[in-house]
Amino acid sequence: MNNTTFSPCKSLRLSASLLLMGQLLYIVATQFHADGDANNHPAVFAEYAGSEIWTVVHLGQFASMAILLAGLLALFLALDVQAGAARWAGRFGAVSATVTLALYGVLQAVDGVALKQAVNAWASAPDAEKAAHFASAEAIRWLEWRVRSYQNFSLSLALLLFAVALVRTAWVPRPIAYLMGLSGLTYLAQGWVVGSEGFSPAHTIAIVMAWVLNLAWMIWLVVVAWRLQDSELGDEGVDRPAV
Repeated sequence: MNNTTFSPCKSLRLSASLLLMGQLLYIVATQFHADGDANNHPAVFAEYAGSEIWTVVHLGQFASMAILLAGLLALFLALDVQAGAARWAGRFGAVSATVTLALYGVLQAVDGVALKQAVNAWASAPDAEKAAHFASAEAIRWLEWRVRSYQNFSLSLALLLFAVALVRTAWVPRPIAYLMGLSGLTYLAQGWVVGSEGFSPAHTIAIVMAWVLNLAWMIWLVVVAWRLQDSELGDEGVDRPAV
């Protein structure tokens, strides 16, 4: 391929930048989310109903996640692994990242739209109708738990598969792949916890761990991407030999 139209280094830099930008924007957007004990539904639903920036926050979260996942897809193209387990790991990782974006869109439809309308209806309903509206809001909340659980599982699989591909890529330091794999495991934990007990303290701990691990390997990848030269990405360095 003509290097004037395609540069592996430029692709890697684009990928690393999108990943880090998406993660940072997601963390920032989440800080504006209505707060409270998320499993205390009467209290937190009242917080949600009073939020005037709910739609903006959830649009920000969706855009941030889309940027992050675009970074993963760009990483698949940047790695350009042509053979072996790394090739298939990268392909299935890209598929899983695409599924993750679709599931996150469903999640934001449930959380960002349906739940907000339900808690608004509950907050403004006459006393005689509050119980029925509260039950509807809780049902939507439980649906949110399950969709988020599957989205976390899908993101976990994507990160674990990309970690396998990176381990087999000679010019990427192996600790980056290991950190990516660990962050994938934290999303696996998130999926399990939110699917079984909702937004508990254990789920919050898993979220924070994922953010810390993601920032660690994403920042490292940005540094590596901007230091690499195309001459270092020759065919002899694409696939690390098995040990």
